[in-house]
Amino acid sequence: MKEKVEEVLKKIRPTLQADGGDIELVSIEDDGVIKVRLKGACGSCPMSTMTLKMGVEKQLKQEIPAVKEVVAVA
Repeated sequence: MKEKVEEVLKKIRPTLQADGGDIELVSIEDDGVIKVRLKGACGSCPMSTMTLKMGVEKQLKQEIPAVKEVVAVA
């Protein structure tokens, strides 16, 4: 599943990088929770929660049904 997640993140990454941010896969838990680290401008942006849930999580769930949730870690 890691390869699939990385593939989806590669699609999302250019959009984040255009705003001065980035995303890094931290871990994939057995229960379908994906842990990521938002970097650069995304790490301190007040809209990062919306980006994470409405952008990253939505895309991952759409392409990988086993994904249950995406959470950001420090």
